[in-house]
Amino acid sequence: MRYFFSTGEASGELSATLLAAQIAARDPDARFDGVGAQRMREFGFNLWASTRGWSSILPFSVLLRIPQVLAAWSLTLRRLAKEPPSVIVLVDFGAFNLRLAAALRRRRYPGAIIYFFPPGAWFDDPEQARAVATYTVPVPGFEHQADFYRGLGLEAHYFGHPLASCYQMREARPRPPRDAGTIALLPGSRAAELRYHVPLLFDALRELRRVRPALEACVVPADDEAEATLARAARARKVPLRLVRGTKEALINADAAWIASGTAVLEAALLGVPAIAFYRMSAFQMRLVRYAYPGRYMALSNLVANRAVVPELIQDAATPNALAAAMECLLLDPAPQYAALQGIRAALGPRDGLERLADFVVECARG
Repeated sequence: MRYFFSTGEASGELSATLLAAQIAARDPDARFDGVGAQRMREFGFNLWASTRGWSSILPFSVLLRIPQVLAAWSLTLRRLAKEPPSVIVLVDFGAFNLRLAAALRRRRYPGAIIYFFPPGAWFDDPEQARAVATYTVPVPGFEHQADFYRGLGLEAHYFGHPLASCYQMREARPRPPRDAGTIALLPGSRAAELRYHVPLLFDALRELRRVRPALEACVVPADDEAEATLARAARARKVPLRLVRGTKEALINADAAWIASGTAVLEAALLGVPAIAFYRMSAFQMRLVRYAYPGRYMALSNLVANRAVVPELIQDAATPNALAAAMECLLLDPAPQYAALQGIRAALGPRDGLERLADFVVECARG
């Protein structure tokens, strides 16, 4: 059977490959096509279009990509209509995927279209949620999102968050020596995130090493291009650190982490790694974000817990000195955050959620 996945950014790719691995375990002859980037290609997907650079925090950068995205959208629509797969799995990225689903249904595409992490819930958008339910089978990754859909009288299948099946919380670590420790730096995956966050993190690391001269650090690139960018920046700023491919690999060996707010904050929580969440963007972009989302928290761990489990340093609050000071406090006493992280795991659904979702997708593929 053929499975088609469409993603738009790094977190969606992670979910897609985790789910694809479970499908392959159930269907050894499965073929995977999709729209994605390096992580999906390395897994074995036959990519119809690359999403590298599609996701951006800067409006002007998005405008520059519109012709490329539209071309990929048109190509994908034509190929899906001509070569219908056994099932389609859309992952987040509503601007592309929801329009794709609507266009396929207008062309009377008869197959199952599953929407994993559908839009319309984080921002409480009933109109968008109804559109998702009209064209696809919604499969939210968080229970409160499923509740939002059901509260509108819409069907939604909830199996739990995919990461809950893949991460084991480690034992609590003793606090590191007063002059040392190991921290992971996760600046994000978008090009604009690297521009904003890499100088910030490297300066914060320099500040922290004033009080912890033996501190070790690693930084996590999202792909080959990001790795080259980070390596150049480290050499130019003379910042000694290691580059480690893979969020899990970097976090599991760290006492704590600085993480650009996103899925990696949740990964750290599930591993039991204390963290500081941060984010910077243009002032204009931040005004748009605050207008669209007036919520109190931005870090996923805090959204799930509905309280400040992980400290958040956003926009003007995210300075090198503030990041260094927050990390120093965390390294001196990581126990309170570790204890709070234990509640996150339970809030993300059952441990076999990803397996049950894979069963559901395979069943849909079989018709």
